[in-house]
Amino acid sequence: AENKFGGVGLDVYEGEEDYFFEDMSDEIISSDDLVRLTSYRSVILTSHQAFFTQEAMRAIAEVTLENAECLDKGLELKNIVLP
Repeated sequence: AENKFGGVGLDVYEGEEDYFFEDMSDEIISSDDLVRLTSYRSVILTSHQAFFTQEAMRAIAEVTLENAECLDKGLELKNIVLP
């Protein structure tokens, strides 16, 4: 009732690709939201690396190969991304 969080886990920060895929230690952060988040002592930011497991990489490879096979055979793609 005091407007406090015990803990919050956020999976993705919109625009994270601008900051988390290379060392930006010497750069000025231009995102007001990111600057505000990093101003709190209780906030920890990490890059989005949870996908990089053997299981996830195997699944990505299997889906990719299945899509390529379906495309080659003229079958419906189950994982098509539309613009």
